[in-house]
Amino acid sequence: MRYVIIGSGVAGIAAIEAIRSLDREGEVVMIGDDPYGFYSRPGLAYYLTGELHDKALFPRTAAAYRKMNFRYVKDRVQKILREAHTLEMEGGTSLSYDRLLLAVGAQAAPMKAPGADLDGVLKLDHLEDAKKILKHARRGRTAVVVGGGITALEMVEGFLARGVRVHYLLRGDRYWSNVLDEQESRIVEHRLQEDGVRLHFHSEIAEILGKKGRVSGVRLVDGKTLACDMVAYAIGVRPRLELAKQCGLEIDRGILVNEYLQTNDPAIYAAGDVAQVYDPATGQSVLDSLWGPARQQGYAAGLNMGGKRTAYRKAVSFNVTRLAGLTTTIIGMVGSGRDDDLVGIARGDSETWRHLPEAIVAQTGFEVNRLRLLVGERTLLGAVVMGDQKLSFPLEKIISDGVDISPIREKLLTPQARVGDVIADFWLEKNA
Repeated sequence: MRYVIIGSGVAGIAAIEAIRSLDREGEVVMIGDDPYGFYSRPGLAYYLTGELHDKALFPRTAAAYRKMNFRYVKDRVQKILREAHTLEMEGGTSLSYDRLLLAVGAQAAPMKAPGADLDGVLKLDHLEDAKKILKHARRGRTAVVVGGGITALEMVEGFLARGVRVHYLLRGDRYWSNVLDEQESRIVEHRLQEDGVRLHFHSEIAEILGKKGRVSGVRLVDGKTLACDMVAYAIGVRPRLELAKQCGLEIDRGILVNEYLQTNDPAIYAAGDVAQVYDPATGQSVLDSLWGPARQQGYAAGLNMGGKRTAYRKAVSFNVTRLAGLTTTIIGMVGSGRDDDLVGIARGDSETWRHLPEAIVAQTGFEVNRLRLLVGERTLLGAVVMGDQKLSFPLEKIISDGVDISPIREKLLTPQARVGDVIADFWLEKNA
């Protein structure tokens, strides 16, 4: 049996681990075109700020890879010939497969403004991009950053850490409006302004200006110009669908797969950022661009490829990130629809956050420690924890296990309730 995995990210690595837990003898081949192979995508933010050395981005040792017993092919697949179960490579070779996994990820939605091809226009998809950002930050003085999610903020913070002046453009009236509420957005914005970031709301680039092929500034839709040496953008990500389209797999916004991560071709699976996964609990197919679900999907796909039929059950969406230096955990359903700053899903985001059911919000917060809960009829549906993270773990368990909160529901909804204390007491009582 030959298992072939296209893509060297976390979903692909997890799939190999799952396959090897069932089949020690079959041949496993991973095909990737990232020059750095597998590394921690979430770690790039800390690499940009100088908190992590690039060596720390590589969580696996050579010995660990040898133990997994797979062959790595550095190439790009040009065509999938489904009937022949064969892949045609850019390098001219071909490779047959019995089971195939597409774990090719997503890429930054393109910047459409005139001048987007100038030297100094930057994105943050890969380690290669991060190295390019640092190279430009060494010689540049001013950057304009565009976009409303986590990745845009990672670039803002990276530039700040390198002593670069930053103009941050938001098309809407606040930061990451489809996930954070107004108070949370304002906390992040205020902290950025304290660090010297110039925020520009309702602002959009009409044109990137250049001199001798390099960025020299931007002209905004309202006619204003800003001088800068760099323009960095993160306006959403798009699943890489070229191969799926070429070979006729069913696609929507991602590659459509069932709960076994299987496409409409039973020999081909998809997992990670590229997969739009059917969730039996909601009856919807959703995209996730979170590290955790990519790993879980990859592992489930690997089990299914190895012959152990295993349904992927989407866990409660959970992300720990850092927003303007403030540790922030987002759990479950917290969103509020579309976001003008993003053309698609954001990196480190989940569409589950948008499907907000009827819920009452209970919040507590002062300065930068803040807790927001989405209270359903009998359960907690979601939470945002900013600053002090003591309650993150209890809340994740209460939300993901669907714990009945009827005994404390009224207390949570009492005006001026100390929501954090109510949750802490409830958790301690439950686990006494």
